Amino acid sequence: MKRAILIGKNGSGKTALVQRIERRLITGEKTQMVSYHDAFIDTPGEYMEIRSMYRALIVTAADADVVALIHPCPDDESRFPPQLASIFPKEVIGIVTKIDLARENEGDIERAVDILELAGVRRIFKISALLDIGIDEFVAYLSGVETRDFCRTGDDALGGGVCCAMSC
Repeated sequence: MKRAILIGKNGSGKTALVQRIERRLITGEKTQMVSYHDAFIDTPGEYMEIRSMYRALIVTAADADVVALIHPCPDDESRFPPQLASIFPKEVIGIVTKIDLARENEGDIERAVDILELAGVRRIFKISALLDIGIDEFVAYLSGVETRDFCRTGDDALGGGVCCAMSC
């Protein structure tokens, strides 16, 4: 299984995603320091929110196979500078979290996808750790056993799954 470093602001759902995939109780705990798991490196939100911490993200990302930029719904504010993905010498994916909180007909998921694409991400997963939406597709990707059955194109709102029009 690929190891992913999870990068996003405080409260974006990084730790909840790890807890869901590891089949632990989702506790809402705050990550105080970099936390290493078998398939994940969970980073504190401050690493993304404080520019001087970017160096720590770059160094920590060396221990990962893939970088995952996390953006929650329905948050309109981006912490990711344009083309942030270009500073990492490895694959960078995006994850829109908390899709269960997306407001109907307000384009929350599409806006989150736009934010991640502006950051330089080409492959985006849409996930709800709380409702277990999109988790299987993400785990399949990390395991290297994904199939075209998991691929979806277009704006699939709560369809979960993978927005992978550029990779299928």
